[in-house]
Amino acid sequence: MQVSARVKQILGFYESDNPGVKTNLARLLMHGKLAGTGYLVILPVDQGFEHGPGRSYAVNPAAYHPHYHFQLAVDAGLSAYAAPLGWLEAGADTFAGAIPTILKMNSSNSLLSKAGPPNQAVTASIQDALRLGCSGIGFTIYPGSDASLEMFEEIRDLAAEAKSKGLVVVIWSYARGNLSKEGETAIDVVAYGAHMAALLGAHIIKVKLPSSFLESPEAKIQYQKHSVKVDTLADRVRHITECCFQGRRMVVFSGGETKNIQEVLEDAHAIQAGGGNGSIMGRNCFQRPRSEALSLLEQLIDVYKKTSPRGGGHA
Repeated sequence: MQVSARVKQILGFYESDNPGVKTNLARLLMHGKLAGTGYLVILPVDQGFEHGPGRSYAVNPAAYHPHYHFQLAVDAGLSAYAAPLGWLEAGADTFAGAIPTILKMNSSNSLLSKAGPPNQAVTASIQDALRLGCSGIGFTIYPGSDASLEMFEEIRDLAAEAKSKGLVVVIWSYARGNLSKEGETAIDVVAYGAHMAALLGAHIIKVKLPSSFLESPEAKIQYQKHSVKVDTLADRVRHITECCFQGRRMVVFSGGETKNIQEVLEDAHAIQAGGGNGSIMGRNCFQRPRSEALSLLEQLIDVYKKTSPRGGGHA
């Protein structure tokens, strides 16, 4: 594997990491149709755990089969495939070495009482990730939840072990709990959550695309006082990357609920224009017929592929 100059630049941002971690980061960044560009498109399939199989896969019954997702990611030329333990175990032998994988380490479910704070249980181990040949681990935090401090402690320990074994750490940072519904995607809240993920040691940070709404009155004063640009989606993406060590940590943006193809591509253009590192989309892929999903992913990859790698200090 010959590492591109752009990928070498990104690897240089992770100053404390060992060669094992940097090798796995390079595997992600040098795999698939976006190899060497500094962009990533990742397929995450954890929605069955979170929302149930019927809500997730009934619209496309082929997606009940674990090999479906591996094959979709491989055929589309994606950077990686992320999933909970059982999904990866069910295709680990057939697809060994076919695509970098990320083991989702914690999960929740929609059957829980809404009375308690949003939380997730640790459902896999670092040893599982090594046994399955994964390049990294994924972990969700819920900034704003009364359970968030426990989640921070859990990822502290898991990240330290993962890094010592050469694994990449990807943090899903989704604000939940003591917020308004609109506040979960507010620009100040998403930026805060992304910054927390960076401070917790994430190599790659996954967040939702933010709105221009400002949740915190204190933050609103500062955003207005200092004329922080949040009018366009590209402006907001740029602010998120700025909050992740001035672009020295990679940020990928989730696709959310199923959208039409034009909306997905418009989001990607904004992510690219704002200096983000790509997309991590599940439902917008596997809830479509396979041919339509492959067409969408090809168009999505083209948005990032046609962009010249950026120089300077940004990831």
